[in-house]
Amino acid sequence: MPSALYHLRSGASSRWAVRRDGAWSVLEHGLADLLALPLAEARAVLDAAPPAGPLDVVGTLPPVDRQEVWAAGVTYQRSREGRKEESAGAGSLYDLVYSSDRPEIFFKASPWRVVGDGDSVGIRADSAWDVPEAELGLVVNAAGEIFGYTLGNDMSSRSIEGENPLYLPQAKIYDRSCALGPAIVPAWEAGPGPFDLEVEVRRDGAPAYSGATSTAALARGLDELVGWLYRALRFPAGAVLLTGTGVVPGADFTVRPGDTVVISSPALGTLSNPVVSVGRSAPSEAAS
Repeated sequence: MPSALYHLRSGASSRWAVRRDGAWSVLEHGLADLLALPLAEARAVLDAAPPAGPLDVVGTLPPVDRQEVWAAGVTYQRSREGRKEESAGAGSLYDLVYSSDRPEIFFKASPWRVVGDGDSVGIRADSAWDVPEAELGLVVNAAGEIFGYTLGNDMSSRSIEGENPLYLPQAKIYDRSCALGPAIVPAWEAGPGPFDLEVEVRRDGAPAYSGATSTAALARGLDELVGWLYRALRFPAGAVLLTGTGVVPGADFTVRPGDTVVISSPALGTLSNPVVSVGRSAPSEAAS
């Protein structure tokens, strides 16, 4: 894995540091400060960070501080098929989204709702059909330049969204529904891609589901998606944009509490999260 920017938990505090050739270089400022700079200046800050001595690293935190997370949907043919599969009577809607000039872009998470590598992702207690969505995350600066890449998991309720497309916010936005990590690989380190992505759901110590995709199958360009997000929105501290998933389990599979979702990429590392149930079940379910 190339040099990467980590959000570290160190004692009772946190700090941002670059992992380069097996050694740490600690930064004086946070991610929001870097993303407020033009890309060339941010790169100079990372390159100039001096090597640090031994660090008391307890673990890693999600690679965000003040960045909202947004997401693009129906950007792969498999995602279009999956949305049509789950939606009674609304399949043609996703054909239109897939082929239209304007992409589907939606809000996913406030920074404080994002979980990192090793932390728990959630499935809603009032949902019967839930899946992880392994995605490439774009870390974008205030000027709309792609600063770097990270792995993302857009946890989703297929039963809620399938019931009615207008329920998309409830299917996508809830506690522990977004995981990012383990780090940010700067764009100049990772190159332009494409990026290979794999996802595995482990249950009772064994694989229960696995799949793979590549961003080469994206129907839209990365800069195109960023351009639509920034068309009428400002992000002074930068933003993270998830680019959609090309891996969607079939209707016979749902994630369960106790599973572990592992998303990996040779260029970006591995993001691993155990699954828990969040929220309350529906009133009718609770009474039965």
